Amino acid sequence: MKDDPKGAVMIGASAGALEALSAILPRLPATFPYPIFVIVHLPPKKRSVLAAIFDLKCQLRAIEAEDKEPVEAGTIYFAPPDYHLLLEGRAHIALSSDEEVLFSRPSIDVAFESASEVWGPQLTAVILTGANHDGARGLAAVMRSGGTAVIQNPSEAYAQAMPEAAMRACPSANILNLSMISTFLQNI
Repeated sequence: MKDDPKGAVMIGASAGALEALSAILPRLPATFPYPIFVIVHLPPKKRSVLAAIFDLKCQLRAIEAEDKEPVEAGTIYFAPPDYHLLLEGRAHIALSSDEEVLFSRPSIDVAFESASEVWGPQLTAVILTGANHDGARGLAAVMRSGGTAVIQNPSEAYAQAMPEAAMRACPSANILNLSMISTFLQNI
């Protein structure tokens, strides 16, 4: 049986997510030592192709998360449409159809809060472009648990509302341009 991952990366995005994620995920090496969980606001009734797109673009394996799926380092897990992504310890993913949060399911706040309870200081959470303030509360929870917070510079975001809300909630977070985020992640 594989060891549970010693840390993790959570990424939250909404409007403009495809472009932002394309500037980060393909640059990560095949040897990246942590699982990466990506929460993107998606329409609930449509099938997502994000995992398939990034599986072709990235050196890391990219898949859509499934309920009770084991967590493995070096894998990118995309939250499926209409489910909150949670973690059952460091070992398994849990999907939930609980109420929407800020009109979203999956919710970035829900995923970040769940991960902060599991990984604490070994968690790095990233807020990217988006048109609402989902993720700000979750990023604050990550920081309270000793984790690292990264926010896309709002001046280059397709939609500035999400990174700006995260900056208000987490004024000491790392504010980085997209071109710097993958380097930052490789150095954690």
